[in-house]
Amino acid sequence: MKLTPLLILLLSFTAWSQSTTENDSITQLDEVILLDALKSKKSLGIEPSLVISAKTFQNYSPADIVSSVNQIPGVFVFSGAINTNRITVRGIGSRTAFGTDKLRLYYNEIPVTDGSGFSTIEAFDLENLSQIEVIKGPKATSFGSNLGGAIILSPKEALGESTNFNNNLTVGSFGLIKNNLSFNHFDGKLRIGLQYGHMSMDGYRDNSSFDRDGILLNTSFKINEKNTIGLLINHIDYTAHIASSLGITAFMENPKQAATNWGGVSGFETNNYSLTGINYTHYFSNRLKNTTSVFYSYLDHFEKRPRPLGFLDEITKGFGARTKFSGTFSAFSSLAEYHFGGELYKDEYNWALFETLTEPENGSLEGPQFANNKEFRDQLNLFGSVLFPLTEKLKTQFGVNINKTSYDFRDRFNTGPDNQSAERSFKTIVLPNFNITYKATDNIELFSNISRGFSNPTVEQTLTPDGVINPDISQETGMNYEIGTDLFLHDKKFHLNLNLYQMNIKNLLVAERVAEDQYIGRNAGQTRHRGLEIYMDYLLDIAPNFHLSPFVSYTLNDHEFLDFTDEDEDYSGNPLTGVPKQQRTAGIQLKLFKDFYWNTTHRHVSEIPLRDDNSLESEPYNVFTTRMGYHKKLSDKFTVGADFGIDNIFDEKYASSVLINAGSFGGEPRYYYPGNPRNYYASLRLGYRL
Repeated sequence: MKLTPLLILLLSFTAWSQSTTENDSITQLDEVILLDALKSKKSLGIEPSLVISAKTFQNYSPADIVSSVNQIPGVFVFSGAINTNRITVRGIGSRTAFGTDKLRLYYNEIPVTDGSGFSTIEAFDLENLSQIEVIKGPKATSFGSNLGGAIILSPKEALGESTNFNNNLTVGSFGLIKNNLSFNHFDGKLRIGLQYGHMSMDGYRDNSSFDRDGILLNTSFKINEKNTIGLLINHIDYTAHIASSLGITAFMENPKQAATNWGGVSGFETNNYSLTGINYTHYFSNRLKNTTSVFYSYLDHFEKRPRPLGFLDEITKGFGARTKFSGTFSAFSSLAEYHFGGELYKDEYNWALFETLTEPENGSLEGPQFANNKEFRDQLNLFGSVLFPLTEKLKTQFGVNINKTSYDFRDRFNTGPDNQSAERSFKTIVLPNFNITYKATDNIELFSNISRGFSNPTVEQTLTPDGVINPDISQETGMNYEIGTDLFLHDKKFHLNLNLYQMNIKNLLVAERVAEDQYIGRNAGQTRHRGLEIYMDYLLDIAPNFHLSPFVSYTLNDHEFLDFTDEDEDYSGNPLTGVPKQQRTAGIQLKLFKDFYWNTTHRHVSEIPLRDDNSLESEPYNVFTTRMGYHKKLSDKFTVGADFGIDNIFDEKYASSVLINAGSFGGEPRYYYPGNPRNYYASLRLGYRL
């Protein structure tokens, strides 16, 4: 598939968001009564995005946020464990060793990506979410213009004026116990959403237990027709043991086992995370409004790790503000829309390392301290966009994001010439964005986009092997070109969403492994990301109370190194490491008598290159899941529901996550995180409406 920017601009297809308010065709039991979950875009204007909610969530376990996100074409989540996820979008982020970076994560439009660029979607409970919106690529001028795009999580709210209590209890294989208790109220002015969730699991693998408690308060009050104030408090406290990755021999012989070094010391991590935000919306007139948020986050993180890594103790305090003005003005005999604002995020990251002392009876103990550091990380985003309706069918949108990032690293352990304190301020970067849409008919919409994006190195990536900030490391930058269509046929029962794109990235940031689980960053050339993304579904009304909805999500990736030389080895022309060539999710959703549903999905992931020299690939795999449920409204006040599901029906042995360019360091290279074998879960839901 040979694409050029000029060809992309001449073609007439691109995918963009489903409609601003589109109903899911499959209902879920929520707030006592059966309701179609409304999906609404948080991104502004005609920025392409995809919104998933109840219809997708209902395919998978309430404990499995990863599978729902993986159903989005162009998005792939490597999941080593519940607490170990790495989200890649169109191949962006595939070379990150651990965690998710190169995209922005928002919770109720409050940024939860930390100052170094890392996001932790696993910190949020799927049952507390009403929808997930994904903007693929650097098109989200109001959400950061990162190369990987943005993900916006929206918490549940009461739909309509009502007061409801719900409780959903899920039990399953490997000791899974998950309970979600929620209270939702809306009386026209006061809106309250309060959820408490608990989840514990022994885990399929050795040393992989997980325990999480969380509470969410999302409330707002409409003071009058022009003013609304809101408060968001989200607190998560979890402990997760770490099984880590395995070499091929251990993976094939006994995937249940933990890595010897992590299992030998009973390694684990604890996270105590809180996010608080206050939101205020004011309507100056029917043509201008402003929404402003101030927020604060706190993370206390501790890891018990094997030698030579040492115990890790971290505290991150983040705070900031975000303001956005939205309005209209007359242009071209119609109303043009504009949005502008800014987002300031600052955090203070404190981290210390302690030696790991091994004892036969206790596994390991915390020893003397050998590092103590503080980092101040500042990021400013300014954004603006204008949408011009040139005709009734043709619209254009111009946008720009301006980013300024700086780091201040302070070594509080070493003194004199050994002290490694340093500062790094990146140049201000300007990131333009241009969209155009053409609504050929009521059922066909065409779209094109050109946008520029970037990714910052983390503070750790800017350090040399000697721990000194490298002034030569640069930001990744890239140009994104895409085209596509949203097509509806057969009275809008058939839907096709198609997207074709190419992204050229310069100053590729790579993680160079210098020791066991230790990496530094550097710039290493150019990559080209191009691909095809398709989502199709069809609603079959077989009978008045019998509906079938088949769907397929398909991604074809063609990512490669254009210019990449590493230690005198030229890898130019090789496939980009850590990206599957193809991925597909297909399924059928059945709804019978409005009370019963049965959904079955099949997920295929092709081989993934594991080394830059293209000498090793992971094995392709196929995983089937099924979930069914019966939800019944017993009276005007009481509702009951039961669900049952099976994951990995045919017990496929596969790697749900992989590492790239794994080193041996005296043993077999550890590339593979084993996926769960066949497992079961069942849920019981009770609801009461006042």
